[in-house]
Amino acid sequence: MDERAKTLLKTLVERYIADGQPVGSRTLSKASGLELSPATIRNVMADLEELGLIASPHTSAGRIPTARGYRLFVDTMMTAQPRRFPDLEPQLTPDQPKRVIANAAQLLSSLSSFVGVVTAPRKPSVFHHIEFMRLSERRVLLILVTPDGDVQNRVIFTAQDHSAAQLQEASNFLTAHYAGLTLEEMRQRLRSEVDRLRGEISGLMQAAVDAGSQALADDGEQVIVSGERNLLSVQDFSSDMGSLRRLFDLFEQKTQLIRLLDVSSQAEGVRIYIGGESGVVPYEELSVVSAPYEVDGQVVGTLGVIGPTRMAYDRMIQIVDITSRLVGNALSTK
Repeated sequence: MDERAKTLLKTLVERYIADGQPVGSRTLSKASGLELSPATIRNVMADLEELGLIASPHTSAGRIPTARGYRLFVDTMMTAQPRRFPDLEPQLTPDQPKRVIANAAQLLSSLSSFVGVVTAPRKPSVFHHIEFMRLSERRVLLILVTPDGDVQNRVIFTAQDHSAAQLQEASNFLTAHYAGLTLEEMRQRLRSEVDRLRGEISGLMQAAVDAGSQALADDGEQVIVSGERNLLSVQDFSSDMGSLRRLFDLFEQKTQLIRLLDVSSQAEGVRIYIGGESGVVPYEELSVVSAPYEVDGQVVGTLGVIGPTRMAYDRMIQIVDITSRLVGNALSTK
């Protein structure tokens, strides 16, 4: 695209974000500051439409940005305006992690007027004590106690029956030799020591590691969602009950949200997913602005804002960035 086309696209996206109405050539002519005839502007808009950057709703002669148009705008044309926010630090003071996370989700929602989502900090999968209890033939209850006293129970199915004495021997061995290690570290050591362990105990230990990893992962995969009802007042959704129902299903099930935020946690800084490009939340009318947050220098969770593709991206970036830093500060040890 030449500079003229870029200027018109930038102007069109900014006007549409601000007003929510399809943008016509007359509006573009005034807002862009370019000395162009309406016919020239219409020609450029036709070119932009052919490139898939804008589209024409059936009910209007104006144009609106597509997800591809928003992406080009965000990546190459958006200019961040300095914004003043109220003092947010008192709203996320050091406290119990669950309360900090809940407050952060509410803060994201209130600042953005959309939906705030935060994943709870992932706990390191370290165990303090492991115990096996025989339930029936080839069914064993695994009891896993973490250093902070959390208890996880899982039923595991074994390749052969084990006596109470064998289970006690395995419990004692694991607790004596592996307590304080993460389950992944324990898995690695088991691989190297499998030759010196009796076959039946080795299999039991491997099953315990697998079940314990799943138990701690399930316990840690918590996502707090706040402000879903804000979407009821968003013009882009309010007239389409089908879209709203799909969105509320997404927030209720949470599995897709966890997967999306998991992907975001592997990136540095703020990430923006427009429309269905995340491949995880397949809604063309939704955008997600997310960022990981750190505790004591380690990424432990992710937070973000979910709203319509027609959002003020520069403002959302600042909201998400500020909140991720506040959450990290509130959860970090002093």
